[in-house]
Amino acid sequence: MSPRPQLRLAFVAAVLTALLAAGALATRSALAQMPGGAPSLSAAEQQLIRDHPGQWANLTPEQRQRVLANFQKWQQMTPQQRDFARQNYEKFRSLPPEERQRVLEGYHRWRQLPPERQQQLRADYGRFKGLPPQRQQQITQRFQRFQSLPPEQRDRMLNNYRRWQQMSPEQRQQMRSRFRAGQHRWRQQNPGGPPP
Repeated sequence: MSPRPQLRLAFVAAVLTALLAAGALATRSALAQMPGGAPSLSAAEQQLIRDHPGQWANLTPEQRQRVLANFQKWQQMTPQQRDFARQNYEKFRSLPPEERQRVLEGYHRWRQLPPERQQQLRADYGRFKGLPPQRQQQITQRFQRFQSLPPEQRDRMLNNYRRWQQMSPEQRQQMRSRFRAGQHRWRQQNPGGPPP
């Protein structure tokens, strides 16, 4: 699975986890524990708290605010969006524990990104989803091969990529020519062998 779908899945799973926790919260006494009291809460929010008193009482004020914010988002979703979120949550729950942990770590990294970077990644993911399925599969396979490399080799590749990004178009063309020449020499020395 590529990182962008994992990030999207992690985001949806985290929202749903909080929503399900919200769907498992507080009581009348908990309503009184709200900063400013319960009157600022909607009837649905107050009912949510009354339905799950034990869980609500165990939440910190920050967690309570996050649960209420997620509940409000859930309330604003269309039925289709809710179905999609439920399906993603079920997929998340069916993952092996170590995979779920990786998804949650990815989600936490996502939350630490500046909004501009998140927006850029969403746009990149949109472009990826717009590619033909065969091209998406090729990119995913290449990423999986990259992820399976030893850390030192991944670092070398990332450094090479950064250098490539800083090259002028002429320098890039020179590098392509050198690469093709090297491939040609290798094929001449290794007829019938796999490419380098």
